[in-house]
Amino acid sequence: MAQKLVIKVTAGADAPERCSQAFTVAALAAASGVEVSLWLTGEAAWFAVPGRAAEFRLPHAAPLPDLIDGIQAGGRITLCTQCAARRGIEEEDVIDGVRIAGAQVFLSEIMPDGVRALVY
Repeated sequence: MAQKLVIKVTAGADAPERCSQAFTVAALAAASGVEVSLWLTGEAAWFAVPGRAAEFRLPHAAPLPDLIDGIQAGGRITLCTQCAARRGIEEEDVIDGVRIAGAQVFLSEIMPDGVRALVY
């Protein structure tokens, strides 16, 4: 099994199934003891803002706030710097535990041996 799993989710409410899959895989991996790093990019950036995940609805899917809690319990959530800037999201606007970082940090996370990266 991979030592670390990095997931970049590019979809939000615009592609709910793809979005939900990313969060579900990340939460399951974290619950299984895998070190998880979930990156919020594109329309998924909005889920770094308090209350936005609670607005997300997809039949037969776990609620995003629950999945976020599971991911944060065993991993890290990062909001893309450029994606945040394009949406006017500042550091003080995000939920506790979410960091804002850019491509250099993403690259440093995915390049080491033993890391698996997925993009949704």
